[in-house]
Amino acid sequence: MNYPNFNLLRASMPWVVFSMVLIGLPAIFTSNSSIIILTQMAITIIFALSYNMLLGQAGMLSFGHAVYMGVGGFAAVHVMNGALGGAVLLPVLPLFGGLFSLGIATVIGGFSTRRGGTSFAMISLGVVELIASFSIIIIAFFRSGGMLWDRTSGPKVLGLEFAQHLEVYYLVAAWLIVSLAAMYLFTRTPMGRLANAVRDNPERVEFVGYSARWVRFYSFCAAGFFAGVAGALSAIAFEIASAENLTVQASGTILLVTFLGGVGFFYGPIVGAVVFTLLQTVLSQQTELWELYVGALFVATVMFFPSGLAGVLVMHALPFRLGKMGGLVGPYLRVLVPAIIGVMGCVGFAEMFNHARKAVVGETHMDLFGIGFDALGVVPWIVTIGVAVAGIGIAKWQAPVLRAAWDDATII
Repeated sequence: MNYPNFNLLRASMPWVVFSMVLIGLPAIFTSNSSIIILTQMAITIIFALSYNMLLGQAGMLSFGHAVYMGVGGFAAVHVMNGALGGAVLLPVLPLFGGLFSLGIATVIGGFSTRRGGTSFAMISLGVVELIASFSIIIIAFFRSGGMLWDRTSGPKVLGLEFAQHLEVYYLVAAWLIVSLAAMYLFTRTPMGRLANAVRDNPERVEFVGYSARWVRFYSFCAAGFFAGVAGALSAIAFEIASAENLTVQASGTILLVTFLGGVGFFYGPIVGAVVFTLLQTVLSQQTELWELYVGALFVATVMFFPSGLAGVLVMHALPFRLGKMGGLVGPYLRVLVPAIIGVMGCVGFAEMFNHARKAVVGETHMDLFGIGFDALGVVPWIVTIGVAVAGIGIAKWQAPVLRAAWDDATII
């Protein structure tokens, strides 16, 4: 027998767990730097999910989605600086950023969504360059590419000035939950289902009587709104609106984040945003070459796991249901352990090369993985290259064993 209350409880459990995790994270990571990273992570999740509404849901590859985040941030700062009398409460400010970006998306989407595929991608590339040039021309709005402000200058809300990073985090977390729920519900609407149909076969959608152009338009506008919300939250958190958020580079970054997580799954961009933010904030503190490693991870993901990190998790659902996960542990260890060692060898080679290139004359000592050595000595280079070659070679040698174990684990 089907119990509606039980089904409702089961459907709401992931949302309850996710909300509890958001609430409890500051109790685990208590430092200000950790709170700032968590805040940035939440904002990136909203931005990545809004981009997934274009790419993952409607099949629109955009190189200019950062435009809507950028203008949303500028609009939010203008509102708080007195554009509406300076009486807007900080918690509702992201709504104004979202609405302003929605207006811009409505104008741009009016002509860009007439075409799909490569044509839409090229139009989006032209638009982002156009808006980026406006940041230099339209001084009244963009203020020569950047605006600083004080988030405590607005009216208090329940006695809060939002001067503390923890207060800002909970504000961003609240908007994350609301935005996440709204974007998920959009995927469940007839328009969201039609967006999936346009992504898969726009000709068939036209054949059954729907307009693929208007479906793309509505998805485009909705994505622009939530990107504007993310931009306003970024302006609140970091107290700056910058033209750097309007560039092709910013749009490329969110494309990388979404692909890394997995565009075919709603929660894929969440995974991608978490991983990328950790790499951007934590790994960048350890090495100058962090962008090299992020790029290599992205290339490896596209080549070997085109469904993203979320897709890797979903792949294991069938062996888990069949109770065959135990048979994969050994083969995984036989492949992953040498592969990780080989990757560490490659990382060591890159770090040694970078150190040798930039080292001051006479400064040859280097610490890597807790080991100190002479970076210009012959032995460390031979060991590093040998570890890289041996590790990757053994992993490739054991790959057929893993493939056979996987085939056996997925046979129903």
